[in-house]
Amino acid sequence: MCTVCGCSDGKASIEDAHGHHHDHGDGHEHGRHHHHHRGDGHDHGHHHHHGGAYDHAPDEAGLLDSGANPAGQKIAGMSSDRIIQVERDILGKNDRLAADNRARFAADGVLAFNLVSSPGAGKTSLLVRAVSELKASFAIGVIEGDQQTSNDAERIRATGVPAIQVNTGKGCHLDAAMVGEAYDRLPWLNGGLLFIENVGNLVCPAAFDLGEACKIVVFSTTEGEDKPLKYPDMFAASSLMLVNKIDLAPVLDFDMAKTIDYARRVNPKIEVLTVSARTGEGFAAFFAWIRKRMPAPTPAAMTAAE
Repeated sequence: MCTVCGCSDGKASIEDAHGHHHDHGDGHEHGRHHHHHRGDGHDHGHHHHHGGAYDHAPDEAGLLDSGANPAGQKIAGMSSDRIIQVERDILGKNDRLAADNRARFAADGVLAFNLVSSPGAGKTSLLVRAVSELKASFAIGVIEGDQQTSNDAERIRATGVPAIQVNTGKGCHLDAAMVGEAYDRLPWLNGGLLFIENVGNLVCPAAFDLGEACKIVVFSTTEGEDKPLKYPDMFAASSLMLVNKIDLAPVLDFDMAKTIDYARRVNPKIEVLTVSARTGEGFAAFFAWIRKRMPAPTPAAMTAAE
């Protein structure tokens, strides 16, 4: 069960080297609990009963706060203690697999980034430009996560860079088991870069370590300034905020200073870079940020290079 999001009664599938998909059977466990995503609290212009599942905050009559208890959410028929225990079990298993992934990446000298965003922020366009410009310098592989279709993987492959698509079915995030299996299907990256494009979702991917060096949250100027406050867990979990579509900022009256202020209220250490996947603005600084984090070559990589 994923009590973070209630996702996935369906099965995930991962492409093989020939573009075929197969069921993913060893991911995190999902129970039968089902609940719907909630927004940021819906306003009530009238009185009605919730059957005891939700409480109104005493000082804000218009706020329905379902995340105020110790579990951070409410599920009808399940206590807060039970929710917390289930999440611990799920995340504990995922963390063990993520540690295995991290060890493999380190042994291969691979620097892995987990790109997260809301749908439409421009992650794939950003990756297409990035891998096209970096592939001459590094071995690169991409793992793409979407609920359905291989469209994004096909866009990456068109650049000449290998990509494995993971379809998560009803799941709204990648987990460490999926990434480990997809990594097996990529060619040996040998001291290179692995980009993981997570499912577009600013909630659930924040909770799942995939073995990456760090999360990069891609945020676009079309989303408004207050996403970091609305979805704080994602910005708290990320090391870098890439503000994409910066070329549109003037026509959108986008307030960059306010966005950075909101992000650093959530995560004072988050770094910020601005880019435009359409024009290429800011990519030199992004590539410099990546190069600063490249690990020293491993003995295996040095031997292979000789």
